[in-house]
Amino acid sequence: MPEVRLVGDNVETGIYRTDEALRMAEDQQLDLVEISPNAVPPVCRIIDYNKFLYEKKKKEKEMKANAHKSEVKEIRFTPNTDDHDFDFKAKHAEKFLKEGNKVKTYVQFKGRAIMFKERGELILLKFAERLAEVGALEGLPTMEGKRMIAIFAPKSAKKKPAAPKEQKEGGEQPASQPQQQQQPAPARRPIEIKYANRPAPQDKPAENGNS
Repeated sequence: MPEVRLVGDNVETGIYRTDEALRMAEDQQLDLVEISPNAVPPVCRIIDYNKFLYEKKKKEKEMKANAHKSEVKEIRFTPNTDDHDFDFKAKHAEKFLKEGNKVKTYVQFKGRAIMFKERGELILLKFAERLAEVGALEGLPTMEGKRMIAIFAPKSAKKKPAAPKEQKEGGEQPASQPQQQQQPAPARRPIEIKYANRPAPQDKPAENGNS
């Protein structure tokens, strides 16, 4: 690539020839790193690549340790499931949903039991009512072969309502004003950074190096 766009606090933002950008990185004893290869021209930064790579791997390791892998748990019913068995399986489903897993519930029909599809539908809809606080039914029950299936997804935790303001002295209450819902701050997308052109030095990252 003949030229790149440099960004960052340690350079003047602009378009530079690639050889000039590499020389600037060498003068600062840092590395020229491509952060947006699809831009025209590609966007680069002058940073300590080894230090950046070390911090990136450390963050990825922390995120991996804290991440929860969602699974799909299965719960089986029959058209003749009794109330005790129903409650037992409902408790398991509630636990799975609270842990962030999906629950695939199905009613298994065998032989002539396929004639009682309405029983299976009633069981699954009753199950949906039981799980309403912790799970959401993704769609109406559907038949797949000799199974009637319903899938539940975990509900996100709801925020507690704010406590009402105390009444001011004098007995007068302030005029009520419509509350505006606070919009959450947009999540920052991680930038995929790729090493460009210059091989990274083998030395360990300095403790007080520029970033």
